[in-house]
Amino acid sequence: MYDVIIIGAGPAGLTAAIYARRAGKSVLVLEKDSFGGQVTFSPKLENYPGFETISGNELAQRMLEQALALGADVDMDTVTGIENGEWKTVIGENARYEARAVIIAAGARHRRLGLPREEAFIGNGLSFCAVCDGAFYQGGHVAVIGGGNTALQEILLLSEICQKVTVVQNLAFLTGEQAMIDRVLARANVEIRYSTLCVGYEGADALTGLCLRNTETGAQTTLAVDGAFLAIGTEPENLPFAALAPLNEAGYIRADESCRTPTPGIFAAGDCRTKAYRQVATAVADGASAALNAVRDLDAPAQ
Repeated sequence: MYDVIIIGAGPAGLTAAIYARRAGKSVLVLEKDSFGGQVTFSPKLENYPGFETISGNELAQRMLEQALALGADVDMDTVTGIENGEWKTVIGENARYEARAVIIAAGARHRRLGLPREEAFIGNGLSFCAVCDGAFYQGGHVAVIGGGNTALQEILLLSEICQKVTVVQNLAFLTGEQAMIDRVLARANVEIRYSTLCVGYEGADALTGLCLRNTETGAQTTLAVDGAFLAIGTEPENLPFAALAPLNEAGYIRADESCRTPTPGIFAAGDCRTKAYRQVATAVADGASAALNAVRDLDAPAQ
């Protein structure tokens, strides 16, 4: 029996573990994949307070070490559900775990194209976040794959620091808000290739180009770039929690800044919940909020 079980060991989950342990609560962190979450794909972070520059791996390792030093337990297991009763029962593939409160910090996975060598190029020329990695390509030529609001935001930011931005959009039009589309179309250094798919990556140790195919003509071309940004959205993996933590139409857990869900004792923190911005700093803030509210509820006098 734990006071708090945290599902996910990204920045939100590890921060929640640190805060809950400092409040004297017993904590178990369950992670299905690798500690650190999506931040580990960033070779350098230059927008995280306190560090002029730090790799995502190093930041995640520091968070993990701090949580362990404070006495949090960690285990590798894939959570398949939560049962709500007198206690919360977290169901994993390897075991069942009981707690008085549960913090879901399962994150959200950036959508991939599923092309060969894609995972190897992530962090080596292939990125997801212009705010995080755009400065590495200052004055260069980058591609943005996607045409929705997420992509348009990336394009606008990159067009301010890069010599050229080539947009690879699978449709014959952009799908974001018209105001943002107008701003993108007004940028002289932005070229849009409509009805075009990225069908492959080029490069040895780092990405050097994209293999493109026009869906109307079938013509294939190669686009040499210094880097590329996948901006085709994120996909949460929240279905195992949907019975106790209602989801919105996009699959994110409905929770506000308090990180509370409608089910008492169950919280959602970080990229898995509904929120405007998904950054390391906002995930850390969620982790602190979820843990502090969980501790407050656990310490509240019984009614």
